[in-house]
Order: sequence, then structure tokens, then C-alpha cells
Amino acid sequence: MTIFALGINHKTAPVALREQVAFAPEQVAEALLDLTAKTAVSDAVIVSTCNRTELYFSGSEAQSKQVIAWLAQFHQLSLPELAPHLYLHQDNAATTHLMRVASGLDSLVLGEPQIFGQVKQAYSQSRQVGTIAPVFERLFQKTFAVAKQVRTDTEIGASAVSVAFAAVALAKQIFGKLADVKVLLIGAGETIELVAKHLREQGAGQLTVANRSYDRAAALAAQFQAQVVSLAQVPQALVDADVVISSTASTLPIVGKGMVEQALKKRRHKPMFLVDLAVPRDIEAQVAELEDAYLYTVDDLQNIVSQNMQSRQQAATQAETMIAAGAAEFSQWLQLQGNIDWVRDYRERCENVTQELLQRAVNQLASGQNSEKVLQEFATKLSNRLMHAPTKTIRHLLQEEQVDAKTLINFLVDI
Repeated sequence: MTIFALGINHKTAPVALREQVAFAPEQVAEALLDLTAKTAVSDAVIVSTCNRTELYFSGSEAQSKQVIAWLAQFHQLSLPELAPHLYLHQDNAATTHLMRVASGLDSLVLGEPQIFGQVKQAYSQSRQVGTIAPVFERLFQKTFAVAKQVRTDTEIGASAVSVAFAAVALAKQIFGKLADVKVLLIGAGETIELVAKHLREQGAGQLTVANRSYDRAAALAAQFQAQVVSLAQVPQALVDADVVISSTASTLPIVGKGMVEQALKKRRHKPMFLVDLAVPRDIEAQVAELEDAYLYTVDDLQNIVSQNMQSRQQAATQAETMIAAGAAEFSQWLQLQGNIDWVRDYRERCENVTQELLQRAVNQLASGQNSEKVLQEFATKLSNRLMHAPTKTIRHLLQEEQVDAKTLINFLVDI
């Protein structure tokens, strides 16, 4: 039995193709049953996210080709269209890949934590459907243990690596808890939406969204239970804002020095933290000259992100060592499972030989033969029969220098 990891991800395929190969959550159970029925693989797990679709399964080389054909057929794609974008790992390489994925080392954003939960969800779905056998049970439990160790013992996810998250992290660093902090978000595009998501995750409770299009601002605000104001109302909204984060497509500044200065006076110079994520700038650079205004630009945050990425790269090196050790431990366990059948077979043969010779000795004693001679013959024949095959194997190993003589002697003495 071989363990395989078959997949397509952000490194091997454009988003247009990844979308076609993705499995919707409600498709996964049906797909697992269809896959195992048509290819007869003994284990199957499907991991499908926005950046990757991966199938983990166990079987033969021939079955791996069947799984590739099944994947193309399931998504109504031609094999020549799909095959150049696929990767296929097996055994230790497949185990290592799974552990790297679960630990965030193979993600678009190095060290992102969401993938760990997505892999656990994929595993749970497979258990519910019944497509996980004992080997994969062990494989995924070992994977989760390694990924947890990576998260606990390295700094892989400790620092912000996107400007949106860096802005929120900086706000939290300045204010501590964000529950009582009032935040004004200017803009309603993807960046501000991501900022709002991070703010909610970090406990921010009071959000206001301002945008040129009121309807777009209202749609975004509805997602995060935020208030809505128009751009014309920004001067008034600034008075209450402890944090201002702006990202629009405006060609001219939306927040000027005078506007902030007036707001600070009404706030009785209570400090204001401003982050401008826009290019061109949304907030006039001169705002930084004001004593109680702390302005950060996208360049400032990019520097923070760059430093944090270097920190994550160092953590990734540590993580790779942990993953290599975890994969090796699983490989040793798997090898031991293969040897268990051989050991069981050998013990059964020994038992059969013992019963055969014992029955012969019982018959001899029943016929009145000398008991001492019968027992001596039984012991001699049993020893010879049991030692013959192992002795030949040991001699062969020593001649081929596949085992150290001292180690072998110590092993035999222990027996």
C-alpha cells in the first residue's frame, strides 16, 4: 500500500482552473463515496480551499492514475487540460506535504492559521463518510500533533504579514483591548473589508464605515454590524474616532490636516491613530505634524510586514525540522505495521512446528518409548526446526554487511 497526495494549488495553476477543480462543502461527502467506489482506494480525504484542492488516498500506482482520471471526470475537465497542473507525492513525500500544508508552510501567506482548521474539517468529513482506515487515522493524528507543535514552539504565526492585519495589530498594540475603541473605516473595497474582519476577530466593537457610495458602505456595514456615514460626514465622524483606517481609489486626499486638527480640538486633544492604506494617499502627509495624531502610511506597514516575513521565514526553517522528524516517526510506525504481519506469520509457523513435534512426542510416550529419549529428541528437533531459517538469514546479512555483528549478538543475547 502506498500513500498518495494529489493536488493542484496556487503555485501550479491559475485561479480560473482552481475554481473549476474546487469541491463545494456540500459536494465532499458525495465525492468521497464516488471516488472510493470507482477507484477502490482504501482511504480518501479531500482538502478543498480557495488556494488548493488536494486528495489524500492510499492504494497502488494503477489506482493513482485512476484517481487523476476521476478528478478530471468529476469536474468535467479533459485530462490534458488538468494533468500539467497537478502534483503527485507518495509515501514519505506525501506525509511531509500533508504536514507542511497543515502547518501553513505551503500557504499563499506563509504561516496562515486557517488551513489547519480546514484540514481538520476535511479529516472529520472523511471519518463521517467512512473513508478513513487505521493507517490514515494515525497519519492525520500525527499531522495534527506536528502542526500544533509548529504553532506552539515557533513564531510562524506570531506576526502580521498583510498590511490589513498589520494595521489592526498596530492599533491593538497601541490601545490594548479594542472593545471600547471607536474605529472609522473610510472606503468599502476588499482591503477595508479585510481590515473590518480582522478588527472583529480582535474584539473591536464600535465600527463606522464611510464611503462615496452609501449603498456599498451599507452592504459592508451589514456584514460587521457597523454604522454608516457618507464621505461628507467624515469631519463629524472624526471627532469620535480613536482609530481611522482609510483605503479608497480617490485621486485626491479625503482627510486633510485642517479637518483632523479641528477634530482633535473637539476631542480635547485625545490622541488619534490614523492608517492610510491608499495609493494615492487618502490622508494628507501633513497630518503627521499634528501633536496628537499618529499617522502611518502603507509604506510604513510594508516595512513592518517585510520584517515580519523574515521572522516567519526563520520560524519556517525550525518548522521544517519538526515536520521532517514527524514524517520520519510516522514512516517508522508504518514500516512496523508492515513487519507485524511477517512477525505474526513467523509466530504461527513456530506454533505449528511445536504442535506437530509435541503430538509426535505424545504418541511416542503413549507407545511406551523411553521418556527421557523422547523429550531429548523433541527438544533437539524443535531447536533445529526453529533456528534453521533465522540462522540462514543472519548468515546472509553478515556476509552482505547489512547488519553490524556486535548489534546482532546483543540482540540475540537479549532474546
